[in-house]
Amino acid sequence: MALSTFGAIMGFAAEIVGQARDTYKALIEKAKNPTLKEVLQELAIEKGKNHSLIEKTRRENVTEMILEPVTGLREEDYEVDLKGLEQKDDADLLRLALILEQREKTFFQDASAKLPLPEVARIFRKISRKMEEDVEKLQRLGLNQM
Repeated sequence: MALSTFGAIMGFAAEIVGQARDTYKALIEKAKNPTLKEVLQELAIEKGKNHSLIEKTRRENVTEMILEPVTGLREEDYEVDLKGLEQKDDADLLRLALILEQREKTFFQDASAKLPLPEVARIFRKISRKMEEDVEKLQRLGLNQM
């Protein structure tokens, strides 16, 4: 489905961040490695903050929502089937976290380039940069700890 309006983009952003937050909360219970648990906890907290920021941004920019259409973003390009991913050990949990972070990073990068609202685009770029740091942190964790 095309994400062709400000409201659709913000709704999808809130959805994927909320999904990641909920997934991390579930993965914390499954993780055995204390460092991985700690990182997943940090990510879950960060997702909660991002979700609140996205909702606040959507409310504050509601009058701008109908002004300009957005093209070039499709939901399908950012979907992840969480049910099909194995979660047997910490390496699998780490792989899943990396998939979620990569997906969000890509979405927020792509959306920031397409959004006609400079303030919202700036927020999306900020979130994307943080996702990039999180991806690197997870990758280092995989190399050093798993």
